[in-house]
Amino acid sequence: MKTLIIIDPQNDFMPGGSLAVPNGDEIIPAINKLQEKFDLVIASQDWHPNGHASFASSHKGKKEFETIDLNGIEQVMWPQHCVENTAGAEFHSDLKTSKIEAIFRKGTNPEIDSYSAFYDNQHLKSTGLSGYLKEKKAEDLYFCGLAAEICVHFTAKDAIKEGFKATIIEDATRALNKEAFKKAKDELKEMGGKIITSKAIEN
Repeated sequence: MKTLIIIDPQNDFMPGGSLAVPNGDEIIPAINKLQEKFDLVIASQDWHPNGHASFASSHKGKKEFETIDLNGIEQVMWPQHCVENTAGAEFHSDLKTSKIEAIFRKGTNPEIDSYSAFYDNQHLKSTGLSGYLKEKKAEDLYFCGLAAEICVHFTAKDAIKEGFKATIIEDATRALNKEAFKKAKDELKEMGGKIITSKAIEN
């Protein structure tokens, strides 16, 4: 079953949001068109409690985008974003949601960040996405959304580790850092993943 997974198309990642991805809103029309070509459509949603440990504002004297050691792993200090039940955590208003069968929320543990829609960054807790997809007999996964080199990339990597085929649809995602995305693409290809454009997807 051909499955589209839309990663975090949320207001805080759009232009004007607290953690804006450059031109992030440009992908919404492409994602809306893509949904029609898939048997199953899933979305993920960053859903942080107030005062989340990944926020620079939660650590006295720490600056945004600084890197610290958090519980033994490297953690970027992000601007406060996608706090549960806030407007910034909501999906972009132009996103079509009628085909989305399930939404998997991540980053809900106040102490651990979660880039991947499958697991938190320490792989301590599963979101349940892998089991859900396996029950649906979904094997061929396609990823779009924000941000390309972070949450989209980490989700695609975990998909491969979980035994799925993983493809990133490049024109339906945008990166926070283009150079980092180039490296991420190379890493994914080495793992057996693919990078395509939406034109390559057949009905």
